[in-house]
Amino acid sequence: MSQKVEKPTLTGQRIKTRKRDEKEKYDPSAFRDTVVQGLTEAHGDIELVSKFLDSAGSRLDYRRYAEPLLDILFAGGILAPGGSLQQDAGTDNSITRCEFCVFAATDDPTNLRKYYEVLFKLLRRYKYLEKSFDEELSKLIKFLRGFNADERIKLAKVLGYCVSNGVGSCACISSLFEEHLVKDGLSVEFARALFEVWLKEKDIQSVSAALKRAGLESKLMELLPINKRTMEHFENSFRSPELQPIVEFQRLKQSVEVKKGMQSKLEEMLRNEDPVKEIVAFIKEHMTKTGMQDHEVIVLVWNTLMNAVEWNKKEELVADQAVRHLQVYGVVLTAVTGSGRAQLMLINKVQDYCYENMNFLKAFARIIQLFYKIDVLSEDAILKWYSDGKGKGVLLEQLKHFVEWLKHAEEESGEED
Repeated sequence: MSQKVEKPTLTGQRIKTRKRDEKEKYDPSAFRDTVVQGLTEAHGDIELVSKFLDSAGSRLDYRRYAEPLLDILFAGGILAPGGSLQQDAGTDNSITRCEFCVFAATDDPTNLRKYYEVLFKLLRRYKYLEKSFDEELSKLIKFLRGFNADERIKLAKVLGYCVSNGVGSCACISSLFEEHLVKDGLSVEFARALFEVWLKEKDIQSVSAALKRAGLESKLMELLPINKRTMEHFENSFRSPELQPIVEFQRLKQSVEVKKGMQSKLEEMLRNEDPVKEIVAFIKEHMTKTGMQDHEVIVLVWNTLMNAVEWNKKEELVADQAVRHLQVYGVVLTAVTGSGRAQLMLINKVQDYCYENMNFLKAFARIIQLFYKIDVLSEDAILKWYSDGKGKGVLLEQLKHFVEWLKHAEEESGEED
């Protein structure tokens, strides 16, 4: 009977992994304690705070602990989800906050600007923190409900100093459009404080350019709850002399959006060859609803009518084509030339179009005469435009005989009276 042979075993000493090869444990609490101690020892001296943060970066891993570092500078400690300060396991319920942080700062421009300067120096020294800084700003805005009113305002003002001076991206403001913030009115409250500082630092052109780069220039109305997104409510929400440029900016954007919407609908109606009466009814209703004036609408209507046709390239034929087309839609033009200002605006637009499109150059006089015949233009408007001498020489010459005829007719009418 064969006996089972025992298998050989390997014996020896187990080799331990060297300490430097082991991944260092992530310990944000220890990092926080070190940073808080350094900030506390600076006793609120901005120069000492900046020197500490500058030198600490060589021994503390800012890249790994970017979020806790920025949480401390803004909120005084590490933030838990929602915006409350994080508590360590096993500690009592008392919350301690680092004395040097934005939320604990005195709310005055000189003091808050010092906090911005600390952030500016930190990001200039450690460029790799810029992405984390943008993410931190977006997070803080999303957590607004977790902060008290004073903390929200101070955060908005420091953010105003930052974005106006290129520290952090304006794109972080997109977090303000979160539905829960808009609904609670926190978005408007925050935006007011933000824009007040921003407009003191820079002009509205700079603000507009930054908003455009972030794709937010057309979204400001969305800061208001959905049932209050009107220009009237916007003006009431941003009513102060410091914020007037923002109101004017939004009013202009609103006007542009309204015009785009009207033009798009008008183009659609022309493509579908809708009845002229329906087109006139749409224009009048839109003017009543939006408050647009006839001198604004006439430019839009003229451009849309002229862009709706593929024009003949032969000069001798294009005038007849234009007269036929404009005669059909003359009622549309008549509906928006009720004032002398609108009529003068139309003559100028016709002049510009004919001068810029050389095939139409000889059609100018025929178009003006047609508009007089179908009551789009009045005799007074034509004579005023001609006498003002603002027309192109070649076009004034075209209209010379017609103007003389109008003057002669006017004299005869005066004699009969």
